[in-house]
Amino acid sequence: MKSDTKSIIESGKAILGIEFGSTRIKAVLIDPENKPIAQGSHIWENQLVDGLWTYSIEAIWNGLQDCYSDLRANVKEQYGTEIETLGAIGISAMMHGYMAFNANDEILVPFRTWRNTNTGMAAAALSEAFVFNIPLRWSISHLYQAILNDEPHINDITYLTTLAGYAHWQLTGEKVLGIGDASGMLPIDQATKNYSAEMVDKFENLIAPKKLKWHLADILPKVLLAGENAGFLTPEGAKKLDVSGHLKPGVPLCPPEGDAGTGMVATNAVKQRTGNVSAGTSSFSMIVLEKDLSKPYEMIDMVTTPDGSPVAMVHCNNCTSDLNAWISLFKEYQELLGVPVDMNEVFGKLYNHALEGDADCGGLIAYNYISGEPVTGLAEGRPLFVRSANDKFNLANFMRANLYASVGVLKIGNDILFNEEKIKVDRITGHGGLFKTKGVAQRILAAALNSPISVMETAGEGGAWGIALLAAYLVNNAKKLNLADYLDECVFAGNTGVEIAPTPEDVAGFNAYIENYKAGLPIEEAAVRSKR
Repeated sequence: MKSDTKSIIESGKAILGIEFGSTRIKAVLIDPENKPIAQGSHIWENQLVDGLWTYSIEAIWNGLQDCYSDLRANVKEQYGTEIETLGAIGISAMMHGYMAFNANDEILVPFRTWRNTNTGMAAAALSEAFVFNIPLRWSISHLYQAILNDEPHINDITYLTTLAGYAHWQLTGEKVLGIGDASGMLPIDQATKNYSAEMVDKFENLIAPKKLKWHLADILPKVLLAGENAGFLTPEGAKKLDVSGHLKPGVPLCPPEGDAGTGMVATNAVKQRTGNVSAGTSSFSMIVLEKDLSKPYEMIDMVTTPDGSPVAMVHCNNCTSDLNAWISLFKEYQELLGVPVDMNEVFGKLYNHALEGDADCGGLIAYNYISGEPVTGLAEGRPLFVRSANDKFNLANFMRANLYASVGVLKIGNDILFNEEKIKVDRITGHGGLFKTKGVAQRILAAALNSPISVMETAGEGGAWGIALLAAYLVNNAKKLNLADYLDECVFAGNTGVEIAPTPEDVAGFNAYIENYKAGLPIEEAAVRSKR
């Protein structure tokens, strides 16, 4: 009932989760039963500045404030009341990247996002030194690349963090980070649940000739596990979040996390032998492992759950952006005909029509590389649609090829886990924008991974709901349950979603497509080389 929800909000028992996604900042307000009761959002886009993808500090705060303002408006419209205080807050953001600050808390260079692929030399050197795969987008890769480049700012660094860590710091004054996001800054030691001391020492030895004024351990955020207190909203932080002045300070915050961690929580995939796939602007799969992999793989990142369990992650820079661009083209055509446009209908019609296409897409191939794709070795990208004269070129195959492309790179990485490492999973759950049209992307992902895929009704809630659940775990875990049990008992209560199993025909078709895809990668490479 609305009156009950209104009293929850007015009594300060509602919990807020905010996630900075690649194209949208989203806020979700949940009740003590962990159900969403209000939301707000702000659309934004990264900018390519001096060859690097970034969001400005002004864009970060304008976006956050507009998102919260939209949430307030939603609460007023639905419940006729104002948010004065909250039970807890959680902040999440796209993982990794580089935000370096000086002694005056000023950012030294524009925020370098996960999307940048300029760190190849550093990532390769660190991977060799650490005997551990260090991806291009990790914070330590960005830091070492800046050092290798002798960038003027490197001696002035006093603090290095991620976007989630930055926003949390500004709201609470605490320089901390959840272990999942921290595992994308520097590898984590499973025994200590902290940065690997061995790798800190190796990094110090690498940079010793530079005689920098700082030590790595002194500039990194403190690592916290899910459920640990990460500070309280300060008066300054309250004003930064809510420019209307209604929100009072003193609200506890959970450790800030990356979007990978919140995706695991939102899909109840923090136990061993569970996994999830998040598919939006970028995509990634997370498989919680029973044991370490036999060796490092360049395509697979080792990170952790928000409570510190080891996770094999396949991260792809590109997922839905090029697909959405094609959908927008059909929208323009519909508008040209003077037909009213309902985007949900456009997506639904085109996605479902794709299922009528050939299982192998009739030979058509799509490369959705808006930016570079490290898994396939491309430092830059150029979207391409490829066909030969004899291929079966029709709308269903065209749409199916583009849907396959959205998870094609994900398949290449996961084939290593399932085929070479023989990893076993009991459940994989999909979430994110790609799954909003019921059944379609779920069926395609099942074919790509040759595994049943579940999607829950909450799939569209995404990471903002996931970080809200972590905030709830901080303040509402009276039984002192571990995170996996808390999610099972208090949030999902046996709900495993709707499952779709792969068909032999779809699996064979996707395998044929991916062989064509891999054989055609030199075409993509040539397009990148000739790109103006």
